[in-house]
Amino acid sequence: MKFKVKAYVMNSSEQTILLADEDSLAIGVKENDRVSVTGYRSAIAVVTHAKDIVPRGTVIMTKDLADRIGVGNDGEVDIKYAHAPDSVRFIRKKMDGERLEKEQIEAIVNDILDNRLSKIEVSAWLTALYINGMDIDEIADFTMAMANTGDIVKFSRSPVFDFHSLGGVPGNKITPIVVSIVAAAGFMIPKTSSRAISSACGTSDFVETFCDVELESSKLKAISEDVGGVFSWGGSMNLAPVDDLVIDIEHPLGINPRAQMLASIMSKKVAMGSTHLLVDIPMGRDTKVPTLESAKAYARDLMDLGDRIGMHVECAITYADQPIGTAVGPILEAKECISILEGDKHPASVIEKAVECAGIILEMGGIPNGAVRAKEILDSGEAYKKFMEIVVAQNGRPDLKSSDLVPGEFTQDIIASSSGYVHSIRNKNVVLIAKTAGSPSDKGAGLKIFKKKGQRVEQGDVLMTIYAESEAKLKRAVEMAISNNPFDIEGMLLKRVAGIKSI
Repeated sequence: MKFKVKAYVMNSSEQTILLADEDSLAIGVKENDRVSVTGYRSAIAVVTHAKDIVPRGTVIMTKDLADRIGVGNDGEVDIKYAHAPDSVRFIRKKMDGERLEKEQIEAIVNDILDNRLSKIEVSAWLTALYINGMDIDEIADFTMAMANTGDIVKFSRSPVFDFHSLGGVPGNKITPIVVSIVAAAGFMIPKTSSRAISSACGTSDFVETFCDVELESSKLKAISEDVGGVFSWGGSMNLAPVDDLVIDIEHPLGINPRAQMLASIMSKKVAMGSTHLLVDIPMGRDTKVPTLESAKAYARDLMDLGDRIGMHVECAITYADQPIGTAVGPILEAKECISILEGDKHPASVIEKAVECAGIILEMGGIPNGAVRAKEILDSGEAYKKFMEIVVAQNGRPDLKSSDLVPGEFTQDIIASSSGYVHSIRNKNVVLIAKTAGSPSDKGAGLKIFKKKGQRVEQGDVLMTIYAESEAKLKRAVEMAISNNPFDIEGMLLKRVAGIKSI
């Protein structure tokens, strides 16, 4: 049946259309049935009845859906009942704990991409993965199916090196340093990074404070082949787009199925044409990977998955019981990162991690004693020179200095109320405070940490400084720091035990 379109800008968790009751009966559909809506293009939507609101012969839909099918207000569409796709049966199969074939996984992935599955059905798929998981061969098929939903970058040079961190630790600002060292050694490392989802700052959030990160694939390819490295936001390209659709659904659920996470990481690397990959697995309390056993399990899965899809994968299990370096938040992390490339010897934790990770990649490329060579490249200024070449290629300033980057003007020191030693720092509370201050959307927001685990603290010492771009956000962040103190400070004397005196 043909219907006149009325499109509105409105929020909807599903691609939903509103029809008059009489029109629904004429088509033969009930509330929440699936229909095919065809204008210049077709899409699947879910029907909602709207008694006495929608005139007969008219369909109300979101502007997003109207744009997707290529029609505007008063345009015309054809609507008819749509059967549930076969992929719904395959989702139920995984819910029952059964193994899926390659073609069945591909059907689910393609139906997610084409919006033939509702968000409820995609949620069921993610829940099935969370509960029942996948074996490594299923994950390999899942990875390739996701990669093939988007563009595949093909470089004229090989090998193509890559670096990825599982995340979960604040202040992990090493990516531009690693890329600069590896590119300065003569290798190509086209690095795509993410923005923060649940953290206080993703790599792209701080890199965009000094250069463009939204690059088309042709621009990324040209810079990588010319300069050797790139710092790009993965979301600016059509790389494994179904992964982004799934992330939007899994985030509110608060689950991150292991199979989905592994396929998500590796599909983006396949799409980037990576041949050699180093994965950083930060391990520690309050991270995604709390124990050494779980870190080793992730490493085994990633390396096995690499074998199955033809990619050489190595892993580095790194210390993550406290923030890396002193800075958390976009501008603060950018300043700390650039200052190290400029020659600053602190913070040592950032330098050590960056050099060790870059060293592993150099050894993957055939350079012996990789960490030693990586440190030489950093200390000599070669890495800084390469960093600036990449920045200029991405429309950054040719005279960029770390001192040019100025954080939020509203600040507050957080003072130690007692003396002792820093026993631990709670990463989750650090993230919470930085986000309350406005990070990462407010580029100048965040915090600097002045005392780390094991250090002596005297009453009145500054533990950290909070930065914000408004007084209101600073006040909220200070209140958050007081109620969710990230520092656990203890004295050396735990208990005095006195002997029994004889009379």
